[in-house]
Amino acid sequence: MAQEWAKQFYSSKVWQDCRNDYARQRRHLCERCLLRGQIVPGEIVHHRTPLTPETINDPAVTLAFDNLELLCRDCHAEQHKAASKGRRFVIDDFGKVIAWDD
Repeated sequence: MAQEWAKQFYSSKVWQDCRNDYARQRRHLCERCLLRGQIVPGEIVHHRTPLTPETINDPAVTLAFDNLELLCRDCHAEQHKAASKGRRFVIDDFGKVIAWDD
């Protein structure tokens, strides 16, 4: 689930069009799986540089194809698992906090 400050962006037509165009350009295949020689449908257009409240209105971060990557659910989960290392929480496939390291 998107953070409250990002919900308007993710529901916008400009993001939906960008996301759809990017996925179409990548032939709807997971980019990381393709690098391993696997053909897997891509489902999530991921921002390489994460969106923040400071960057949410910067099209160079939010809409630039060079900041996007089409991933399958497994690769997206792995990305977020790797990104959460050193944090005190874990994020599930849908972006929700599922565990705290106390």
